[in-house]
Amino acid sequence: MKFGTSGLRGLSVDLKGRASALYASAFGRYLLDSGMARPGDTILVGQDFRNSSPEIATNCADALDSLGFDVHDCGTVPTPALALYGLQEKAACLMVTGSHIPADRNGIKFYRPDGEIDKPDEAAITALAAELDGAEFAFAPGGARTKNRSAECLAVFRKRNANLIPVNALSSLKVGVYQHSTVARDLLVELLEHFGATVVPFGRSETFIPVDTEAVSEETIATLKEVTSQHRLDAVISADGDGDRPLVADETGRPLRGDMLGLIAANFLGATAVVTPVTSNSGLEAAGRFSVIRTRVGSPFVISGMQEALASGQGRVAGFEANGGVLTASEFDINGQVLQPLPTRDCFVPILAALFLAASKRQPLSGIAASFHLPFAAADRLENFPVETSARLMAYLRAGSANLAAFLEPIGVVGSVTDIDGLRVTLSDRRIIHFRPSGNAPEMRCYAEAQSEAAATDLLHDGLERIQWWAQAN
Repeated sequence: MKFGTSGLRGLSVDLKGRASALYASAFGRYLLDSGMARPGDTILVGQDFRNSSPEIATNCADALDSLGFDVHDCGTVPTPALALYGLQEKAACLMVTGSHIPADRNGIKFYRPDGEIDKPDEAAITALAAELDGAEFAFAPGGARTKNRSAECLAVFRKRNANLIPVNALSSLKVGVYQHSTVARDLLVELLEHFGATVVPFGRSETFIPVDTEAVSEETIATLKEVTSQHRLDAVISADGDGDRPLVADETGRPLRGDMLGLIAANFLGATAVVTPVTSNSGLEAAGRFSVIRTRVGSPFVISGMQEALASGQGRVAGFEANGGVLTASEFDINGQVLQPLPTRDCFVPILAALFLAASKRQPLSGIAASFHLPFAAADRLENFPVETSARLMAYLRAGSANLAAFLEPIGVVGSVTDIDGLRVTLSDRRIIHFRPSGNAPEMRCYAEAQSEAAATDLLHDGLERIQWWAQAN
């Protein structure tokens, strides 16, 4: 088990056993020991549609029940819905989800009564889990009597989103909803219809499909293009497994970059300060009406950055990740309503903001994306790439400028290097290539930026090829 960029991750077969109960118990003990909760307090549990999630959620509920908590089952709901309900009820939460990673893996996201846990919390929970494990942690599943709160949880989140834009604001749009196995699939259809859009749902699956909105597969893109052409859609929308990362494709079926959606959402909210990881597009600083604060990759780092910006009086503070998930740290006045802070990733705000912009400007999404004049960006990953190999590669590249120069010699000349998270290299011709091991899966990620789409795609291909060459040679 390991905490990554957002939550605990591990193999499904392990989490279906005592490991999930062990970490749920550690989380519960941490809440009690720190005074954040007392015996009898409510804890909410949600889950995604993976086959392993119900068993893991039951293990977690049983473990928390044995500590004296009042466990409420919120069922299959989007992570931001669970987090919002937890904030309203002042209750801690656990979301059983592996987000976008394959179904043979799963995970747990933890929330204190005041929001998502941070890195010090992760360290404390990890230490308590090790302590419990060392004491020969015993676990007997099947004891909790949970109360079902799925309807209440969804109602709170539905109300938040139903007032984001005017009713019938999307009446000019025909939008496809790629439902696959995301827990957001029904709510997305419902909200689009509420705003007047003509909705074409498709691709609903009872088998879990891992959709990574930051590196959309060629197979998925082909499906989006086919459906868009067949139904003459203005856009296609979707989300990852737990509904905290958006996917928006334009009228050709081509997905918009997640950081583009974050930029649109930040402008829609009227943010004065935006916190985003170093992997987000380098053109953001010149593209929005806000100051930009860069962090390491992962929602805990973005949340920490937002808290610092808020504390320093930077006004209306929001954040987003390169995957498009939007977070808010302050209140925002939107459509005559006050949007309460939700400092966890959310796919609904960026989706509705992008569609509303297209409808209000009466422009296709492709034209809106082009109007921001961001550098072209591309990203992909090498799956099933051993963590040990990633670590050795990054150590080699960081060992000295000669190593990095030799590694990149077939690609270009090193100009400058940023080491905030992974290695982000600006080449002498202003192209950017970024190498970064995934924080929660055996994957090696590569990001590229250039002044044309073809150049960005070529640079990404060359970067992934160099990674594979090095791994085979070493």
